[in-house]
Amino acid sequence: MIRLLATDLDGTLLRSDGTISSRTRVALQAAEAAGLVVVFVTGRPVRWLDDVIEQTGHLGIAVGGNGAVIYDLHDAEVLAAHSLAPDSAHTVAVDIRRRFPEVAFASESLDGFAAEPAYVHDWAINPNVDRYGRPIPEPAIGDLEMVTGQPLLKLLAKDRGADVDEFLASVDTLLDGRATATHSSSIGLLEISAPGVSKATGLAEVAALHGIQRDEIAAIGDMPNDIPMLEWVGTSYAVANAHPAAREAAQHVVGSNDDDAVASVIDTILAVQG
Repeated sequence: MIRLLATDLDGTLLRSDGTISSRTRVALQAAEAAGLVVVFVTGRPVRWLDDVIEQTGHLGIAVGGNGAVIYDLHDAEVLAAHSLAPDSAHTVAVDIRRRFPEVAFASESLDGFAAEPAYVHDWAINPNVDRYGRPIPEPAIGDLEMVTGQPLLKLLAKDRGADVDEFLASVDTLLDGRATATHSSSIGLLEISAPGVSKATGLAEVAALHGIQRDEIAAIGDMPNDIPMLEWVGTSYAVANAHPAAREAAQHVVGSNDDDAVASVIDTILAVQG
């Protein structure tokens, strides 16, 4: 029996234009009505989850920052955070820059976003306001000491000239367990978290809160940051548009995000379980 459905957001639940189809919205509601716990497991920070709440109406628990933060969507409350310590983040950044001189750094913390001046944004960093209509602070811009000067949910390392898969492999070797590196991008952008933190560990925390075992969980994703989750759960799916490594890690490959793959998975689960 599947008791929990975990889904990535961008490239998986969301269509390429960032929307959620009416079919998928109905399927999510059907899953919850059937008693499944639905969990969004994403690399997004907390401030980018309100948009998904608005589109889906889902108000459960989400895993953000690739497992670094557990967030109650209903009460807008951080239930747990697993941060990379400032000293560790700074040392990691210095070591990466020594190997990749063109790299620029940014960081995600519970307090917001900070970046070096050379870090160029590829998408909007903040919504204009939070769900209560309060303005969200603009990103802080400063040197590496400032960027790594607080506990970090993610250290972001961007080298536009690097092949992202090769960049990840090299940095993963360089880190040697001091932090966890992954990526969810087609550009040279890595996401670095505290040692051992991943979507799998975040999802395991949520499952434990509900008394759910890993073989009672189905998960669906599309990128390398989803691989730990896909390998950990009992039943795993990759969307057709997924990164080759994510497709290889999953037990099943389904339609693309633009073909409502999550809705199809939910329909299958509910049909089998009656």
